[in-house]
Amino acid sequence: MPGNDEVELPDLAHEPGGEGRPALLQTHDAQENEAKRSSSDLEAVFDVPVTVSAVLGKSGMEVSQLLKLGKGTIVELDRKVGEAIDIYVNNRLVARGEVVLVEDRLGVTMTEIIKSGQA
Repeated sequence: MPGNDEVELPDLAHEPGGEGRPALLQTHDAQENEAKRSSSDLEAVFDVPVTVSAVLGKSGMEVSQLLKLGKGTIVELDRKVGEAIDIYVNNRLVARGEVVLVEDRLGVTMTEIIKSGQA
């Protein structure tokens, strides 16, 4: 359109059905609608396998020490008894928790969810 400097833009000040409120003030409603919409969209990833690891603690040693380990050897970890353990999903820290006993098996209860950049 040479010579035509006029471009028709939509009215961004108010959204339709927004009860007269400016669009920027409707972020809470928009976030709720987005969350509702995205939870049903997650069905596509429900069957994607992930690796979950619960790390009780860590210890460093030389290979020569590692080769000397045998049945009944105690390895000292960098955590104290009762301290939270780290829960990793695909090698990414996502939560902290506690070890629990479920019937005759060990389990993990999540006590804290780690947000990105908080670790």
